[in-house]
Amino acid sequence: MAGSPLDQPYRGGFVGPEHRFALTVYFEDTDTAGVVYYANYLKFMERARSDMLRAAGIDQRAAIDDGTGVYAVAEANIRYHRPAKLGDDLVLVSTVEQVRAASVLIHQQVMRGAELLASATITAAFLTPDGRPTRQPREWVERFAAIQKQEA
Repeated sequence: MAGSPLDQPYRGGFVGPEHRFALTVYFEDTDTAGVVYYANYLKFMERARSDMLRAAGIDQRAAIDDGTGVYAVAEANIRYHRPAKLGDDLVLVSTVEQVRAASVLIHQQVMRGAELLASATITAAFLTPDGRPTRQPREWVERFAAIQKQEA
């Protein structure tokens, strides 16, 4: 059944300045007690941030291929509030908090309905192909600024 909507990967999107990305907790995400392993929250957040950049029109693959550069997590400050469990439907809410010349700060929340499970502030540094910090493309900075100005 080629071309079916079911053949398309899930994509999140923006609601005002918030990027929302939904996922379900599968067995592989948990320990033997059915509780999400702490490091998997970082994987969930990475998927949501990557999807947020895609939704903002930032093509990371093209930037890598043409030698422009790449984002790398330089700092992650995470707080765990409550555990997610096997079968939970979660929404990751990501917002651009601050844009600097060579980095962007993104606040992320892992939600189960109205319940906050984890929150983090991630600093993504923009690096040259050889790993040195460099200015982000001006167009990307402008896209982040436009997102920040959106109303919910």
